[in-house]
Amino acid sequence: MPDTTGNYTGPPPVARSPITTVAAGRGDGALTLTDESSYGKLLVRAAATGPMATALGTRFGRTSRDAGDEALVVGSGPGEWLLLADVAELPKLTEWLEQQAEADPDLVSIVDATHGRAMMRLTGHAAADVLAKLCAVDLSDTFVPDGGAFRSSVTKLVTDVVRDDAGGASTGDRPSYLLHCERSSGQYLWEAVADAGLEYGLTTTAAPT
Repeated sequence: MPDTTGNYTGPPPVARSPITTVAAGRGDGALTLTDESSYGKLLVRAAATGPMATALGTRFGRTSRDAGDEALVVGSGPGEWLLLADVAELPKLTEWLEQQAEADPDLVSIVDATHGRAMMRLTGHAAADVLAKLCAVDLSDTFVPDGGAFRSSVTKLVTDVVRDDAGGASTGDRPSYLLHCERSSGQYLWEAVADAGLEYGLTTTAAPT
C-alpha cells in the first residue's frame, strides 16, 4: 500500500523460485545441488576503475565479501558486479550502494534482479567433474580457484559461474559453485545439472521456505 508520498510501505515481496526441484537422485550428501534462487540479487554497473569499483572491492573475475554484512560481491563483467545477500539485507545494502553512487562522477546503475534470476549451488568434490560435462572452461584450481568467477556457456546457456567454497554452509572444505542465470532458464539449467550429477550420486535440495 502506498503512503502519502506514493512510496510502497507494505511488507517486502516474497522471492519465489522458478525451479521445481523434482528429485533426480538421492545420494549420500557428498555431492549436493541446492536451489538458492530466493537469495537477493543486485546488479551494479559503473566505471571499471571509479569510486564505485573501489567501494565494491573486487574486480572482473573475482569475488569479495568486504562490501556490507554477509554480501557476496561478484565481479561478473567489465564494469559490472552482482551482489548476493539475504533478501532482508537488500534495503540496507541498496542504501549503501546509493551512497557510493552519489560519490561517483560517472553513471552508476543499481537494479534489483532478485525476481528475474535463478540461482543454484553445486557442492562436492565431484562438482567440477559434473560441470565439466556441461561447460568447456577448465575448472582446475589454477584457473578457477576459490573466489573465481566467469560467465560462459553451461549446457548451451549463458550462465554466471562463481566458485564460493566459503559460502557452502556445512560443506567443509569441498568445492562449491554458484550457477546464476535468467529466471526463465532456471528449470532447464537445474535439470541439466541434476542429470549430469546422477552418476556421481547427486542429492537435490529444494529452496528454503
